[in-house]
Amino acid sequence: MKALVLAGGSGTRLRPITHTSAKQLVPVANKPVLFYGLEAIADCGIEDVGIVVGDTAAEIMAAVGDGSAHGVRVTYIRQEQPLGLAHAVLIARDFLGDEDFVMYLGDNFIVGGIGDHVAAFRAHRPAAQLLLTRVPNPSDFGVAELDARGRVTGLQEKPAVPRGDLVLVGVYLFSAAVHDAVRAIKPSGRGELEITDAIQWLIDRGMDVESTVIDGYWKDTGNVTDMLEVNRSVLETVERGVHGDVDAASELVGRVSVGAGARITGSRIVGPAMIGPGTVVDGCYVGPFTSIGADCVLRDSEIEFSIVLPGSSILGVRRIEASLIGRKVEVTPGQRTPAAHRLVLGDHSKVQISS
Repeated sequence: MKALVLAGGSGTRLRPITHTSAKQLVPVANKPVLFYGLEAIADCGIEDVGIVVGDTAAEIMAAVGDGSAHGVRVTYIRQEQPLGLAHAVLIARDFLGDEDFVMYLGDNFIVGGIGDHVAAFRAHRPAAQLLLTRVPNPSDFGVAELDARGRVTGLQEKPAVPRGDLVLVGVYLFSAAVHDAVRAIKPSGRGELEITDAIQWLIDRGMDVESTVIDGYWKDTGNVTDMLEVNRSVLETVERGVHGDVDAASELVGRVSVGAGARITGSRIVGPAMIGPGTVVDGCYVGPFTSIGADCVLRDSEIEFSIVLPGSSILGVRRIEASLIGRKVEVTPGQRTPAAHRLVLGDHSKVQISS
């Protein structure tokens, strides 16, 4: 069995971060989202991974390399334009051959991995097996309709009026039958070869398309809100570990991970939180669910429920929360403007001013 990981796409919902960085490499708990997916694939015993790349190919290739650091062998497949998930399968035909494969969207995050789902697919060998979850906003996703046995009977791609709340998670398991499907379908109204159309093609021809409703945590990390939520979820599992220097005037509360070479002075850090290697935290409060990347500098500042990427500095700023701060960013206080009230009041006025 092989794996096909999709790591193209422009990441428009994560701009401006993705103007200069691939969305799959934005870190969660100081590790790129893409790496979690590669490790989940390796945990299933799958070794051969094709990674579909686009405009950010050079950055993805530099970060992942040959895949050996993640226990896999990587082949890179260039997609010149983002023409849909089914198009990615189409151009990966030579790599995939006639083997079964798992297709994994590189910006998706599933707590607990996919091992059980891969094992179930291998045991039953349907034409396709879909992972589903219930969401409050199904119109934003591909929606699946099921029969009483859990087999998929129909699909809707981001419908205005969804016929249910079960949506496709960004992990699909396919037999070689899908290759006929992706060759047979036509581009959708938005000019893409939709994977939902390919799966519907399989259903219409009587092939077995099964589903599993996942109970665990899943997020598409395509926007800042979801990225911060995934970061929170992963930090919930962080173990306390101090591999840098923490002075006597500092306090670490709960599960705080301090990387090698980091220096914490006169600060209070409340976990779960992660301080990257080589980072300096001086006179600060770092609140829960915050991950600070490597080689950052924080002085006389407060921050919580945020992600700070490597090489950034936050100096003299109160207070930062629910923020995603990119690489080598400088955050400093602005000039203070004297506060004043300018009034024109009529006779017998009564004015209360909160200063």
